Amino acid sequence: MTIREIAETLDATWLCCEEEGDRALRTAFASDMMSDVLAFVNEKTVLITGLTNHHVLRTADMLDLKCLVFARGKVPGEELLEQAQEQGLVVMTTRETAFTACGLLYQAGLRGVPIEWPENEAQK
Repeated sequence: MTIREIAETLDATWLCCEEEGDRALRTAFASDMMSDVLAFVNEKTVLITGLTNHHVLRTADMLDLKCLVFARGKVPGEELLEQAQEQGLVVMTTRETAFTACGLLYQAGLRGVPIEWPENEAQK
C-alpha cells in the first residue's frame, strides 16, 4: 500500500513530506511504547502513535521508517516537523484512534508486523 493510499484510508492530514506519498509500505504497527517499536518494526512499516515527542523521531530514524501517523488528531510542534523534513519522514495526523486506524488499514489490505514468538512463549 502506498503512503498516499494510507492517507486516503485514514482521511489523514499531511504535515510533512507529501512528495514521498508514492512510497510503498508492507505493514503497520501501532504503539506508544518506542521499545516495542524498536523490537518488532522494520523499515517498510507505517508507525501509528499518539506520542508527539522527540523519542518518536529518534525511533523512526533508527529504523529508517518512512511514514508516521499521529492518532487522535495529535499534531507535533514545528521543531519535530522540521526534523522530520530533514529525515524525509512523512508525517500525518488522523482524527481516528490508533485502534480504528489499524482496523481501517487492515480492512484496506495492510497487515500488521509479523511477530515471531519463541515456541515456549507462544503457549502462554
